[in-house]
Amino acid sequence: MITDALHTFSNAQAVTVTALGTDVADLGPNARDIGPGFPLKVAFGVTATVTGATSVEFQIVTGTDATITTPTVLASSGAVVIAQLTAGRAPIEVTIPPSVVAALGQRYMGVRYVVVGTATAGAFNADGVADVPTPNKHYPSGYSIA
Repeated sequence: MITDALHTFSNAQAVTVTALGTDVADLGPNARDIGPGFPLKVAFGVTATVTGATSVEFQIVTGTDATITTPTVLASSGAVVIAQLTAGRAPIEVTIPPSVVAALGQRYMGVRYVVVGTATAGAFNADGVADVPTPNKHYPSGYSIA
């Protein structure tokens, strides 16, 4: 998985209540298509197992100010139950719809974690990526020459 250092939205961020990621991307003052050619994604990784909550929803959001006080949801994972949110699991992939970002004309993009219930633990990474690897994909071990 190739990550983009300028689009790291969270790094082992502890999340027990609904919260925005620790960092935002400044898309510039002009509305623009942020992913011409192919869609970009955000890979949400679980760095500490979630306990106590019912589910967590992973969202990509935009806003007109750097603190994204009034977030507009661009894309979402939907609710992911905590049984699936164990440390080290395969990243949760959410695609950034580039034409929507340009149409909204909002300058800042980030992520939001929507926690349902009362979490007592949990931490996440969120990175902008070009692709997310497929886990447990097996290939032939090779060839033999006779």
